[in-house]
Amino acid sequence: MNVTLSTAEALRAALAGLLDGLPPKQAAQAVDRLIANYRGTTPTDAPVLRDRSDVAAYAAYRMPATFEAVRSALAGLREAAPEWAPATHTDIGGGTGAASWAVAGAWEGHRTTVLDWAEPALVLGRELAGASGVEALRTADWRRARIGGGLELDPTDLVTVSYVLGELTADARTALVDTAAAAAQAVVIVEPGTPDGYTRIIEARDRLIAAGLTVAAPCPHSEACPIEPGTDWCHFSARVSRSSLHRQVKGGTLPYEDEKFSYVVATRFATEPVLARVTRKPQIRKGQVLLDLCTRDEALKRSTVTKRHGELYRAARDTAWGDAWPPPVDDA
Repeated sequence: MNVTLSTAEALRAALAGLLDGLPPKQAAQAVDRLIANYRGTTPTDAPVLRDRSDVAAYAAYRMPATFEAVRSALAGLREAAPEWAPATHTDIGGGTGAASWAVAGAWEGHRTTVLDWAEPALVLGRELAGASGVEALRTADWRRARIGGGLELDPTDLVTVSYVLGELTADARTALVDTAAAAAQAVVIVEPGTPDGYTRIIEARDRLIAAGLTVAAPCPHSEACPIEPGTDWCHFSARVSRSSLHRQVKGGTLPYEDEKFSYVVATRFATEPVLARVTRKPQIRKGQVLLDLCTRDEALKRSTVTKRHGELYRAARDTAWGDAWPPPVDDA
């Protein structure tokens, strides 16, 4: 965990002053266009990040949120396979490298390759990594590649695909997930925590399972998702410190925001998924805590933990959205 914290601090330091010299109006226009793409539903066959101003705005506005979302997903993998560590990592559609920063915060001693079709993103990503002081980032290989159908991957231990599937056509998404599944021992896919983002995650989850991988997180099982399509969606939340860009360009006042995201982690090696996962913010009431859970028997259920449960009740009061339930014995 100390590695993750130091990497998060290094990322904030690397991003500090990134937009110095960029006119506020130009920064605002770039951010607005990036948000429209992030929230949009129209896939593209061209890079979303077009030039240096786009890339700088993206890095300052989106890298911290992407980092925190991927960091949370990787925590699910580490929870399910605490003894496993990747020797090689491929960041597909990695842009300026937010997911690679998260991987560098989770493990040490691996080799990272970042693939993206936007050369300006790769250039800035390489610059930020070079200033990081983190060995895995400073030695990363940044390569231009067309993301989608036709992408060829060398065998690798870990593949990350973060906030990429929504930019692709349905056929390109399918091809990309299949390629990742064939190349990697572990695949981590993160999308926005919207109904559409969740739908893309479920589609990817199904293809990963069909390719012979098993789900390590967030699900307690590799069976069908128990959520009835159209009634709800599975997503989680990560706290993100707001940069000056958030406050100045978008008029925000709070020093933080909450990034909503959906994700799946699947592996070719044995893992120990959690018995149940907290799928909503726990409701703390007088003398009781209400937990919405996805459980290993494929059911969604609400569990009520009261004072009479003793240590378990105290643990429930400290439990957060996305946590395993019940907690490890030594954490209770």
